[in-house]
Amino acid sequence: MKKILSLFVSVCLIATMCTLFTGCGADNNKLENVTGTYTRDYEGTTLNVFNWGEYISNGSEGSLDVNKAFENLTGIKVNYTTFESNEAMYSKLKSGAVSYDIVIPSDYMIERMISEDMLQKVDLSKIDNYKYIADDYKGLYFDPNDEYSVPYNVGMVGLIYNTTMVDDEVDSWSILWDEKYKDEILTFNNPRDAFAIAQFLLGQDINSTDKADWDKAADLLKEQSDVLQARVMDEVYNKMESANAAIAPYYAGDYLTMYENNEDLAFVYPKEGTNIFVDSVCIPSNAKNYEAALMYINFLLEPEIALANAEYICYASPNTSVINNDDYTFKGNEILYPTEDKKPKTEYFHDLDSDIRSYYESLWEEVLRS
Repeated sequence: MKKILSLFVSVCLIATMCTLFTGCGADNNKLENVTGTYTRDYEGTTLNVFNWGEYISNGSEGSLDVNKAFENLTGIKVNYTTFESNEAMYSKLKSGAVSYDIVIPSDYMIERMISEDMLQKVDLSKIDNYKYIADDYKGLYFDPNDEYSVPYNVGMVGLIYNTTMVDDEVDSWSILWDEKYKDEILTFNNPRDAFAIAQFLLGQDINSTDKADWDKAADLLKEQSDVLQARVMDEVYNKMESANAAIAPYYAGDYLTMYENNEDLAFVYPKEGTNIFVDSVCIPSNAKNYEAALMYINFLLEPEIALANAEYICYASPNTSVINNDDYTFKGNEILYPTEDKKPKTEYFHDLDSDIRSYYESLWEEVLRS
């Protein structure tokens, strides 16, 4: 049985009275308080974390440095690298060239990775902060028994546009095909998100198993190529913040980040509907530091850590300690937490059978060449 670091935590608390949130010579690498159970049994080991870009509070602009705080608490070194899409993450793991202890995929990719034995079960008995996960995010379709994943962030996709460059009403995905904005339009550089936009516009099921549907969506995406400036992922930040593009589909939380740097930007959920997603923390089947991975997951659920991440990333949180915190900047924000009467029509991505997946991936290659 592992020795609990009650003494260490007590000393840590005394030593960190002046932290980020007290504003007096703060040390952004330590916490005011911890509610979970941690040990230093794995001090000196390395935890390999693979996450989306711009997706953790990292100490910049006075924020709390989550990975450094974890290192200080446990003595475990965090080796942190990033990816731009679920597909890129999947390919790297599938290659077997590298191993990670923590990955943070989206729902449909988690469903796929479970089916391919790429993930191992998470021992929730060792994650005492799991109590903070809201019931709405338990038992979801991709992990119905909550065995392989722990929710990290929630979001929806919408349209970001520059109000000084776009003078039309923006309420439909169709504006991404408008010749009026030729060479000022961006779109996703990954197949599921890009196809979904065309599918919503065509009134299709984004999880269609009818190849004819994917053909029609691909044809629409090929037509779009003529008006596009670029297909992007993280490059969208610079392009939209610097007004080098007028319109882009992207994740709602990232819009709030961009808005901080350019108040000319606005956001809308298109009337045709949009994708809703849950990104969750998982442990790959070839992870080499399983117990440290469990502690890291527990740490991400810490109220102080979850709040720091929610404030920094600007995505909706599945953590009740954040949702119910009156000091949370985005509490009740209508973009992240729309009321029932303002919620757009939403659909989750699901993992598709290998035949359909291969089919749309080949179509995507055609789109990229168009």
